[in-house]
Amino acid sequence: MGFAEAIRVALQSLWANKLRTVLTVIGVVIGVASVIAVITLANGANMFVVQKIATHGSDTLTVSRLPAVIFTGEEYLRVNKRKNIVYDDYFYLQQTCTRCLTLGAALSSAGKVVSGKQSTTDTIINGWTSSMAEISDLNVVQGRALTPMDDAMGTHDVVVGYDIVDNLLPNVDPIGHDIRVDGEVYSVVGVGERKGEVFGQSEDNYVDMPLSTYLHTHGEHESVGISAKAGIAPGALDNAIDEVRALMRSRRHDQPGVEDSFSIYTNDTFISLFHQLTNTFATVIVGIAAISLVVGGVVIMNIMLVSVTERTREIGIRKALGAKRQDVMLQFLIEAAAMALLGGVFGVLSGVTVAEIVTRLVGFPSSVAVWSVLLGLFVATSVGIFFGVYPARKAAMLDPIVALRAEL
Repeated sequence: MGFAEAIRVALQSLWANKLRTVLTVIGVVIGVASVIAVITLANGANMFVVQKIATHGSDTLTVSRLPAVIFTGEEYLRVNKRKNIVYDDYFYLQQTCTRCLTLGAALSSAGKVVSGKQSTTDTIINGWTSSMAEISDLNVVQGRALTPMDDAMGTHDVVVGYDIVDNLLPNVDPIGHDIRVDGEVYSVVGVGERKGEVFGQSEDNYVDMPLSTYLHTHGEHESVGISAKAGIAPGALDNAIDEVRALMRSRRHDQPGVEDSFSIYTNDTFISLFHQLTNTFATVIVGIAAISLVVGGVVIMNIMLVSVTERTREIGIRKALGAKRQDVMLQFLIEAAAMALLGGVFGVLSGVTVAEIVTRLVGFPSSVAVWSVLLGLFVATSVGIFFGVYPARKAAMLDPIVALRAEL
């Protein structure tokens, strides 16, 4: 029997038992769909985060009282004993850091914004120096950005996001309008470009005001975050980090051999951490999905054993007419592989569909990785072949005389 004929006979056998074939491949469909959906969502999230963080510049560093991520309770208690970074520390670095091309300082909190009878809640209130607009790549599309004069004078001028415009100042020119932020009156001088959502959360619900104003209206009890751009020259960021660390240790009187009383991190810190989280999550889900694939493989093997029993006389007749053991084995292996591959195809389609539904419902980004599709199909087919070997071998080893005597 030729390979093409073996495929044709195998497919005819599967088509003759359509319901049984469909029920058999469900386990494979679930397993492959789970893997594809998770990898698609994780891949989309990784690409999205890299793109978003990249917009803030790969040459940016941040100095903070607390580290970007705290993993243990002991670490939390230890770092919370650190003294705050204050506004004067920003001015000190601005005057002394020779490797920092641009320096900025910022504080933020969640607050309430009111205009007339309309209001928003959980709005991000940013108090920052005018240089933070460049560091954060904020593009003002209406009006103007905050200026060094706003920093020096502590003005009540603000730049707002489009959520503020859409919800509080619709159908009017927002420039020059007054709004209340946490009870204080401010004048809108600029509107930032629309950014959209990240994981279902709007990035346009914010108000930016001068840091000096923020410290006056919201208090000076919080630790200031200092950001700096080092330039894109090779080694510039590392050199800037070293200089900033030395300057901050000196200013905060950190003793030699004692760990820093502050933290310095870059965008790569967040990207690396996010990759670790998504990869760990994906590994766990893939492990669970593997169980479904094993169950699907066991079901395929069981159904193929039943099929061998049902077609004993057919096998006997084919052997009596000259079919070799490898011909019979090939036919049953193709049937098992075809069922698994069919499950893999529907699993891939289901997984991509699930990921797309999640993206549309909650805004979680997704991106189909071609390698994951090929991997899913390969693994599904391999499962079918692996669990189909025993039934196929059993069919191939049947004695033709005994098979012909089998009752119909």
